Amino acid sequence: MQPERTRVVLAEDGVLLREGLAGLLARFGFDVVATVDDAPSLLTAVAEHHPDLVITDIRMPPDFSDEGLRAAVDLRRADPDLAVVALSQYVELSYAADLLDSSTGRRVGYLLKDRVADVADFVAALRQVLDGGTVVDPQVIRQLITRRRDPLVTLTPREHEVLALIAEGHSNTAIARRLVVTDATVGKHVRGIFSKLDLPQAEDTHRRVLAVLTYLRGHPTTSNRPTPEPG
Repeated sequence: MQPERTRVVLAEDGVLLREGLAGLLARFGFDVVATVDDAPSLLTAVAEHHPDLVITDIRMPPDFSDEGLRAAVDLRRADPDLAVVALSQYVELSYAADLLDSSTGRRVGYLLKDRVADVADFVAALRQVLDGGTVVDPQVIRQLITRRRDPLVTLTPREHEVLALIAEGHSNTAIARRLVVTDATVGKHVRGIFSKLDLPQAEDTHRRVLAVLTYLRGHPTTSNRPTPEPG
């Protein structure tokens, strides 16, 4: 009797890389039961196929920010024993610690896509995760250590954009006009900024000032801000 093949759900929006990874995995004894190109489809595929391993890109449609990473965190919360490996072109830290901390760090990996170029190393990393281990790219470790000193790196790209506009003196309404989103969406981003910067509960105007001070400490050359929009 042949050994049971590891069932894999693969999430990657780039069609060439997705098909290349699927072919590589098949050659090394993995059974790719589903390939998807966005985070909602990843969640659906996992619920349908109950894989042994999920391999997911971090940036996927619709916003190309950290949808894949957030989906991976949600999957681990729902099933702490699910083996998950996140792949990225670069280090995205907004949810990286949550993923690596899930289920006491067992059966989880965070690899940069350059690692895929070394096929033997990549397959060995997948098998290590399946065997209960943790595999983290050294560059990810370095940036996670740096994050402890710089809270700004915990913000998503959109939160950085909102905080920069707050630092310029714009109100939530003005920011919403700039970004072509609703006031409620801006409010959600602002609350996320306050939470990630670990600002104390206080009147929001005071917390906006503290957030701006944190931003300016991280951008010491920032000066000559444009005149803020009214409203």
